[in-house]
Amino acid sequence: MQTMYRLNVGGQAISPSTDSGLFRSWADDSPYIYGAAFGVTYSADPNVTIQYSAGVPEYIAPMNVYSTARSMGPDPRVNINYNLTWILPVDAGFYYLARLHFCEIQYPITKVNQRVFDIYLNNQTAQAGADVIAWSNGIGNPVYEDYVVVTSGSGIVDLWLALHPDPKTKPQYYDSILNGIEVYKMQDPENNLAGPNPDFPPQQDVELDRILVKSGESKSSKAPVIVGGVFGAVALVVIGCLGFAFSRRRRRTKMMKGKEVGTSGGGLSAWLPVSLYGNSHSSGSAKSNTTGSFVPSLASNLGRHFSFAEIKAATNEFDETLLLGVGGFGKVYKGEIDDGTNVAIKRGNPMSGQGIHEFQTEIEMLSKLRHRHLVSLIGYCEENNEMILVYDYMAHGTLREHLYKTNNPPLPWRQRLEICIGAARGLHYLHTGAKYTIIHRDVKTTNILLDEKWVAKVSDFGLSKTGPDLNKTHVSTVVKGSFGYLDPEYFRRQQLTDKSDVYSFGVVLFEVLCARPVLNPNLAKEEVSLAEWARHCQRKGILDQIVDPYLKGTIAPECFKKFAETAEKCVSDNGVDRPPMGDVLWNLEFALQLQESAEESNGGLLMGFSDGEATPLMLAGKKGVMDESEMESSSVTTTTMTTSSMSVGSQDSDGLTPSVVFSQIMNPKGR
Repeated sequence: MQTMYRLNVGGQAISPSTDSGLFRSWADDSPYIYGAAFGVTYSADPNVTIQYSAGVPEYIAPMNVYSTARSMGPDPRVNINYNLTWILPVDAGFYYLARLHFCEIQYPITKVNQRVFDIYLNNQTAQAGADVIAWSNGIGNPVYEDYVVVTSGSGIVDLWLALHPDPKTKPQYYDSILNGIEVYKMQDPENNLAGPNPDFPPQQDVELDRILVKSGESKSSKAPVIVGGVFGAVALVVIGCLGFAFSRRRRRTKMMKGKEVGTSGGGLSAWLPVSLYGNSHSSGSAKSNTTGSFVPSLASNLGRHFSFAEIKAATNEFDETLLLGVGGFGKVYKGEIDDGTNVAIKRGNPMSGQGIHEFQTEIEMLSKLRHRHLVSLIGYCEENNEMILVYDYMAHGTLREHLYKTNNPPLPWRQRLEICIGAARGLHYLHTGAKYTIIHRDVKTTNILLDEKWVAKVSDFGLSKTGPDLNKTHVSTVVKGSFGYLDPEYFRRQQLTDKSDVYSFGVVLFEVLCARPVLNPNLAKEEVSLAEWARHCQRKGILDQIVDPYLKGTIAPECFKKFAETAEKCVSDNGVDRPPMGDVLWNLEFALQLQESAEESNGGLLMGFSDGEATPLMLAGKKGVMDESEMESSSVTTTTMTTSSMSVGSQDSDGLTPSVVFSQIMNPKGR
């Protein structure tokens, strides 16, 4: 058998060194989930212990696989109307063994018939009435089930795995669960495991293609041109022979500067001015024999091209000790290039074609965008079937790593507010400052990075889309994004606008304020979704009760009011009710001004508001907070205020005019 997929469902990738003794790699399952219905992920309850049995030895799968899971979510009305689905591309014409790993790890699922679901493989019922508790005899007991799938056809086909609640058994919870997936290709009757050769555009000469092949010509019209081309070629050979001696003499005396075309590791393709989104299938866009690239050769103006040898040297042969994190595209390593410059190197999975479009989009977007609050792309590598991106190194990682489920100390309020302002500046630039409106489509706290000075930078543009034309209001597209941050209007109508980013950013604001996951199935039903629960609390006037306890008493009441109102408007159900990102940025900068004024007027003391009594409390420390001079240097005021920003910032509802703090509104193009 050949291992095709080994996925840790609901958890992070597992390196060979942390496997259960067999040195296997377990990848994140999220890139293979179909559509926007990601379900919810969670870890084992602290009171649950994973206990292997004689029928399921420890080497079957590591404990990290069984201690995380993905389910459909807490709402039975939603669950009954969709399937939790994974799509796994495989070679056609083979049998495949699908091994599914299960373990109930959260109370109150402890009894038979509490959670029962059906399992479908390639739209066929593989298992009806699956009940993990019945299989495993209790919570915390791992179990796995094997199924054989037959594929037909030719080339690459999709293997579908889907889970759906089984209403026939009338379970207590209309839900499903999965902890791990393994897919093995089984040899055919001829003991063969070889799949089909990959399809690549034919190699063609660029000039010959332009002369001989014109779109729309008939075969008869091409014949005279081809004949003429042959005679022309003979004439060129004769002329070439006559000039051979002369050219050789010149080449002896002429010193060549740099390498000749075709001698570099990048091959001929690296020298051809082929646009990333070009339609030409010349030798520059075909798979190079020297590089083995999965993707079209990229134009030279899209950043520095790294050789694979340079990448390996920078990461010490992809040393796992340099691993910074794992995402849907692949692993991210800390590296060192040139004279000791630290970089972040994101390496796509070299064994599959997944992520090619995201790889191209990321390069195309970031090569044209430069802003203090957008992560900077240094270069890329597309050799040896690799898809590698090189970025500036962000010393403090992601914003999420400083909010919850972390050993990092909590951030003080002012620092969180400044980080939010930085991210808003980056998004405002995407929406208004570039040549075209750019919709990020995956705004979340793990895509907001922090550099050594705690400056926020928006990252991960693999899902980004250019906005609609002037005569259109939206972009019709397949729903993509992250569950919990996803704009409900976009999800319902599949119509993407810049207000979809505004909704996601509103969720980020509540996440920063409350320091809790955006989806938490362990809470009461009405509290599972942070966006819905925070909006409910804001409307009831009790939002202060769910604020991060560390922040209690450190937020100026007027600042809190402005921040909460801004976040609430961002997560409105309808896009027309949400403010544009320029308004969001202005309100956040105004909230910062209110916070600073309160701190100055109270001499370092703020009046607490969380317990209903005005109690002076010392402010949290400002370690790592960006000072005013750094904020001022983040932009250069070279453009006049646009009409839309004038209406935003001309006068606040409190009668205050904007100050120099609102620099990004004055300069929508940023840096």
